[in-house]
Amino acid sequence: MTKLSPLEEALLNGDSTVNNNSDPSNTRGNEILNYYSNAGFFSILTFSWISPLLSLGNQKTLDHEDLPLLNVDDSVYGAFTTFRNNLESECGNVTRVTTLKLVKVLILSTWKGTLLSGLLALLCTCASFVGPYLIESLVRYLNQEHKFKNEGYMLALAFVAAKLVECFSDRHWRFNLQQVGVKMQSMLVAMIYAKCLTLSCQPKEGYSSGETINLITVDAERVSELCWYMHSPWICILQVVLALLILYRSVGIASIAAFAATVIVMLLNLPVVSFQEKFQRKIMEFKDKRMKATSEILKNMKILKLQAWEMKFLSKIFQIRKTEEIWLKKYLVSTATIIFLLFNTPTFIAVVTFSVCVLIGVPLESGKILSALTIFETLQMPIINLPDTISVIAQTKVSLDRIASFLCLNELETDVVEKLPRGSCDMAIELVNGNFSWDLSSLNTTLRNINLTVFHGMRVAVCGTVGSGKSSLLSCIIGEIPKISGTLKVCGSKAYVSQSPWIQSGKIEENILFGKEMDREKYEKVLEACSLAKDLEVLPFGDQTIIGEKGINLSGGQKQRLQIARALYQDADIYLFDDPFSAVDAHTGSHLFRECLLGLLKTKTVIYITHQVEFLPDADLILVMREGRITQSGKYNDMLKSDTDFMELVGAHREALSMLDTVNICTKDTDSQSDLELQQKEKKVDDHRDKSDGTVKPKGQLVQEEEREKGKVGFKVYWKYITTTYGGAFVPFILLAQTLTMLFEIASNYWMTLAAPVSATAETGIESFTLMVVYVALAIGSSFSYLIISVLSAIAGYKTATMLFNKMHLCVFRAPMSFFDATPSGRILNRASTDQNTIDISISELVWDITFDLIQLLGIIAMMSQVAWQVFIVLIPIMIACIWYQQYYSGSARELARLVGICQAPVIQHFSETISGSTTIRCFELQLRFNDTHMKLVDRYSQPRLYSASAMAWLNFRLDILSIITFAFCLIFLISFPNSSTSAGIAGLAVTYGLSLNDVQCSLISSLCNLESEIISVERILQYTSIPSEAPLIMKDNQPDHSWPSIGEIHIQDLQVRYAPHLPLVLHGLTCTFTAGEKTGLVGRTGSGKTTLVQTLFRLLEPVAGQILIDGTNIFFIGIHDLRSRLSIIPQDPTMFEGTVRNNLDPLEEYTDEQIWHDGENWSMGQRQLVCLGRVLLKKSKILVLDEATASVDTSTDNIIQQTVKQHFSESTVITIAHRITSILDSDMVLCLNQGLIEEYDSPKKLLMNKSSSLALLVAEYTRRSNSRFES
Repeated sequence: MTKLSPLEEALLNGDSTVNNNSDPSNTRGNEILNYYSNAGFFSILTFSWISPLLSLGNQKTLDHEDLPLLNVDDSVYGAFTTFRNNLESECGNVTRVTTLKLVKVLILSTWKGTLLSGLLALLCTCASFVGPYLIESLVRYLNQEHKFKNEGYMLALAFVAAKLVECFSDRHWRFNLQQVGVKMQSMLVAMIYAKCLTLSCQPKEGYSSGETINLITVDAERVSELCWYMHSPWICILQVVLALLILYRSVGIASIAAFAATVIVMLLNLPVVSFQEKFQRKIMEFKDKRMKATSEILKNMKILKLQAWEMKFLSKIFQIRKTEEIWLKKYLVSTATIIFLLFNTPTFIAVVTFSVCVLIGVPLESGKILSALTIFETLQMPIINLPDTISVIAQTKVSLDRIASFLCLNELETDVVEKLPRGSCDMAIELVNGNFSWDLSSLNTTLRNINLTVFHGMRVAVCGTVGSGKSSLLSCIIGEIPKISGTLKVCGSKAYVSQSPWIQSGKIEENILFGKEMDREKYEKVLEACSLAKDLEVLPFGDQTIIGEKGINLSGGQKQRLQIARALYQDADIYLFDDPFSAVDAHTGSHLFRECLLGLLKTKTVIYITHQVEFLPDADLILVMREGRITQSGKYNDMLKSDTDFMELVGAHREALSMLDTVNICTKDTDSQSDLELQQKEKKVDDHRDKSDGTVKPKGQLVQEEEREKGKVGFKVYWKYITTTYGGAFVPFILLAQTLTMLFEIASNYWMTLAAPVSATAETGIESFTLMVVYVALAIGSSFSYLIISVLSAIAGYKTATMLFNKMHLCVFRAPMSFFDATPSGRILNRASTDQNTIDISISELVWDITFDLIQLLGIIAMMSQVAWQVFIVLIPIMIACIWYQQYYSGSARELARLVGICQAPVIQHFSETISGSTTIRCFELQLRFNDTHMKLVDRYSQPRLYSASAMAWLNFRLDILSIITFAFCLIFLISFPNSSTSAGIAGLAVTYGLSLNDVQCSLISSLCNLESEIISVERILQYTSIPSEAPLIMKDNQPDHSWPSIGEIHIQDLQVRYAPHLPLVLHGLTCTFTAGEKTGLVGRTGSGKTTLVQTLFRLLEPVAGQILIDGTNIFFIGIHDLRSRLSIIPQDPTMFEGTVRNNLDPLEEYTDEQIWHDGENWSMGQRQLVCLGRVLLKKSKILVLDEATASVDTSTDNIIQQTVKQHFSESTVITIAHRITSILDSDMVLCLNQGLIEEYDSPKKLLMNKSSSLALLVAEYTRRSNSRFES
């Protein structure tokens, strides 16, 4: 055996990476691919190389690991590089791409498959006209007009040989096109992804995550579907030419009439197709809007539920969908019109042609009529395909225009930052006369006249009020903001910690390593420095715990520390921290500053933004910003002497600290013991929790594998789809109309053949006028029946799609928050986009195609058996074989179709995460790694798609052969045992129907298989129509009084909470009372359960045990909207929705313009937090929760917010979660939580009197770090 190359060996062993460095020893052996690689000519010709996979699929449920890897030519790895190079050489720059150039490059990048499929299409087309050409000769032979000995057998051989050639070439032509289609889609998806990584902020604002996802799920897939029609234009012309040549031989000059009729039908289709393009464009436009809104809503579902806004936002989705449905209805009507016109095309052309024959005296013999009828049926294909092709081209042009427009968006300028190699310069950052703007078209400059020099090893602090340009300064150093003027030089690698944490779905370890190799010693140091070791002990799987989407199962502080750990592990030269201490408590903040900035990063260049003045003294340089300018810079002590912006910030901080001076607490005594005592207290809590938790804790990951049905798609799914609209009332009417259509069609052809003479000398006694009148009457009956089919099936399809959409969205929006915590948004978006599109457009047509094909098949068998009953001897075993093949194939086909749906969600998920984290990815310069991951996911998605196409080709080929065997036996019986009671014309008619036997049979089986694949979209949507719902929105029997809560007392009793049934408890039996009108501060280490308690108060989480009473009313016995609408919250993650400031303050439109005032241009985190404050001021609830409400603002703004809350909520119960001790010290009560247990609950004064209390230790820590340098 010859030695394999490393690449071949890797592919055969099933390695998921396609590179020459793959280690075969680490991969799973996979012999299935070996069969394909070593397949001989016969195996490739008959698709036998896929048989082992189908065999395996019959033995077990196929998983992705069972699939062979892609051939190198089909993998996106090699294809994308070629495609990108071709695109760049064609356009010079991707931003100058046009739709035409994009099409040219796509074809150029897949020219081998395109050319081969073209040659096969030519061969198939020519072979398909042999039957119509020979049918007249066969009728003459059956009429005893023999030309030579064994003429009948020679004709039969010619018929069968032509069908075999047609079968082989057709199957390989179509399979090749599917390969080309998958390859094109992969290349486009990879290109769009690569573009996303280079987009500047300004154009990205025009494309939401949902719109960009539509580009890869709908538009790129539509380009793939176009490949089916790639050769259709020239094939249509060839088919028309060949048809007319054969027709001229049969009916002479009357063939011109046939040609004219063909042209008329094609012209009639053009305006309808034109309308279809317009409707398709509109559908996509509103689908984009819907997906954009859905993506934004899913991202912010927690805030919607907290505010009881979800139903209002659902109505917005329904509103957009209604407009989309208007265009969908028009699209379906236009499709039904086209199908109706095309179905009646052969009949119309036949009526015109035969009428002209009668008028000009061309003799109509049965042989000529049969030849003409066969040609008219054959002409139906180009007439169907040409408008269909024009329609698909029109749809795809819309998609290609959208993709080209996206690729033309402005990219980040590469010359904003001049990157210098490490060690080449004393300065880490040098910025001279820098002017930058997020929007170059705007007159407002974001950063003005920035001059900054930072040497290696310096610590630079940046401070300023909300919206002063601090985050923009870091963005400018990264190279994210377009430069107007100036020079910016950066020497060395960078690491960035964003203000709003960006966490990837996946294991905690993977998030920290971020592509780097594991160095256990370094890893442990980073965990310790970021104070994560303790958190990992609490998490069910330690650092192997899978994080939900956007870190949903972590607290705000844990997400922030995870971000810092990721940055530290990269070992960069320059570190950029955007307010890293805002989301953590005082003790953790001190630890992070000491261990990270002053410890592990003491030799690094660090620029950190902070609103906490206590972190400023240790900076080598402090920058004060206002309105996009650096208004002051220098060392801490020097700047204290000036009376400027800096003193305003320090003054606000000192004002906040002044309340600590009233506390008679000796920080000196507590400094030395604080860390030790905190550790001892935590140990006690751990022991207590272990005892209270019981011996066995259910453990499991929050994010589970996507639910996947196995085995046959249940009859229940089909039944549900059929009966969704009017309980299936349309079904019997459609079936009746289909049966009548087929009967009228057979009757019209039977009449023409029976009533026409067999030869020029024979007479039938039926006048030409009578012949045509009866034929036209039967044709009208057939047309009218088909019109009923078209109308009813369009209505049924539209109504079903609408009802399933509404039901799924209602169920998703009513789902509990635990569903969104455990379900990546990609899974929901996939159903709302791809699956819904399938139900909108495809499934209804498929369902009724199957029933019509079945009726046609029965009609053909009836016709063939009438002239050669012996065909049943062969037909019965062959039908059994067909059913067996279909059953054998369907097991694998089902699972491959399910794998396609499941493998698409990770592509969307990774895509969505990359869009939101593109700044971080670019700063770490990891674009190549993310591109590589994305291409692996795309290949993983392409695998089941290609093998599904291979399996379909395998089945269709075998069914074709079986049909040809049936047809061959029919011919042999007809020639060997002629039936004296059957005329030659009727025998010929049976043969013409026999010619289409394999087409109808394959169409039936293919439609069945396609339906089984497509119905999975219904199955997946039905999964989301049975999600357990939250408690009722309103309980009419137990609705609280309009004024409730009038007092605002909250009583919590034995409260136990966990995030999911398979996860451990987070709150371990809390009991306490929040007195009405009092201000309660809620403190504790990050992850101690503070936010969990708030979520339970709002019933985002339902407790395992215990109760919460508000003014004596058990909140678990009333409707959740009654509860949430009466409470107010400023959440941890400030949220703003697309739209006006007014809509953000009042989404439910409950207040007048007079009650609202607003102003603002750009929105920083702090500004967004202020908008959230505006919302609660309008609402004026009796109970207010501030969940880290001032984390993202400076001390001065914090003081203003605290004063505002005091003024407007003086008689309300206020619960404040804050890491700033000054925010909670003036509370009436303080509740300290530690790992889900109440550690202490008393007034601040009493707690501070006890020097070992948690609050006293936190105050001591805060005071110590505020009054002294960390390094001292």
